[in-house]
Parts: sequence; C-alpha cells; structure tokens
Amino acid sequence: MAGNPLTSHVLDTATGRPAANMRILLYRLHESSWQLLNTKVTNDDGRAGQFLSQEAFIQGTYKMYFATGDYFQQSETKGFYPYVEIVFIIEKPEEHYHIPLLLSPYGYSTYRGS
Repeated sequence: MAGNPLTSHVLDTATGRPAANMRILLYRLHESSWQLLNTKVTNDDGRAGQFLSQEAFIQGTYKMYFATGDYFQQSETKGFYPYVEIVFIIEKPEEHYHIPLLLSPYGYSTYRGS
C-alpha cells in the first residue's frame, strides 16, 4: 500500500452490498481543533483511498466523518444516524491503516483493518 497509507471500506450490512457513493471527510486534530485534510467518495465497491500522501501521513489523532444520512437518503432508506465519526490514533505512519465501517440503518461497527 505504498503511497496509499490510509484507506476505508464501507459495507451496508442491511443490503449485503458495498456502500457506494458515500462521502468521507478526513480530519486531523491540530492543537485543539479539527483540520479538514481531504474529502473522498466511495467507489462502486464501497472503497476510498488516497486520502493523504505518505509524506503527509504523520503521527497524530485523526477522524473520519462518514455521511451516512446522505447515503441512506439516496436510497430512500430511513436511518437513525445522520453521520458516523471514527476517531483513531496514528502511531506508526510507516504502516498502512484501514478504517472499515459496517453499516445498517440502525447500527454500525468498525475495527482496525489490514
């Protein structure tokens, strides 16, 4: 994953399909405020990458904001969560970090992927 140190994958567990066309915003905590770094949209397979170059990927606290409300609205599905935020710490920027989101209208889960 050289040159693509941070990736994400969103699966809609209610439909059993990838969550395509979902907006994901990446932030880094700088001092006491969140700094927007990039915005991506998941592809047909529910994947997004190229959030940062390897050089820009540094130690720190990051946040991915998943626009779940907009995603559910596109499919005319009523959902409980208008967005999901996942906050995580990068300790070893030389490693690859994968942030998956398993999503349904009334629940979600995540883990550190590989």
